[in-house]
Amino acid sequence: MPDDIWQTMILTGELGRYPVHFFTSTGSTNDLALILSNTGDPDSTLIVADSQNAGRGRLAGRAWHSPPGTGLYFSLILRPHLAPQDFPKLTLAAGLALCKALERHTPCQPGLKWPNDLFLHGRKCGGILTETQAVAGAGQTAVVIGIGLNVNTPVETFAGELRAKATSLLAETGAAHERGPLLSAILAELDLVVARLEQGDFPSILAEWRQRDIHAGLQVAWVNNQGRVVTGISLGPDEEGFLHIRDAQGQVHSVLSGDISLAQKKT
Repeated sequence: MPDDIWQTMILTGELGRYPVHFFTSTGSTNDLALILSNTGDPDSTLIVADSQNAGRGRLAGRAWHSPPGTGLYFSLILRPHLAPQDFPKLTLAAGLALCKALERHTPCQPGLKWPNDLFLHGRKCGGILTETQAVAGAGQTAVVIGIGLNVNTPVETFAGELRAKATSLLAETGAAHERGPLLSAILAELDLVVARLEQGDFPSILAEWRQRDIHAGLQVAWVNNQGRVVTGISLGPDEEGFLHIRDAQGQVHSVLSGDISLAQKKT
């Protein structure tokens, strides 16, 4: 059965109130969104690709597997009414929105890994990349929220070690999912959570995020920016969105960036 919402979006260049730039294939939707945000494209502009050949993860050198016809790869341009220091909270808010959309429209109960990964049954199924760029001559900051979600991706297309770490909605549910309705559902949840964030409701957003935190109370390893490995108990993110880890000596580390992985089972 054809995905009517997906096809209508392609034909009209719109998805509800969202103007859409659709590409059969592109390098990175975030790269395009950053360019468009600096050349006058309005809030709520969507850049959607059927496939990417240079999809990016949050950390340098990380790519996002983006085969054609199987996943959601899109970026949303926003100019939220937030102080710049609050922009990192958008990543956690977007993760919550992604979870809620899947909880309401699929049988899945996803979890979140700080700061930007969506997991199903211990494997990564989606990711979020939030980037900012000042609009030339306007003094206004545009925020781009990029989301990649493995929807109907067969597990056999994941190469090498990725096969043991990645999954898709298809692999977890045994059923194919239409991408158009999922995209609409994610955007609706993003609308709600960004509005809550603008209204100062981050504490309750954070509480909901923490309910889905796959590393809460577990022993994790953090590779800091100097390349040193710190291990300890994950205490979850704080009200600024920064992760806290308590090491064996009782010292609490505030994690601003870096890679977090599970070190061992909960003790």
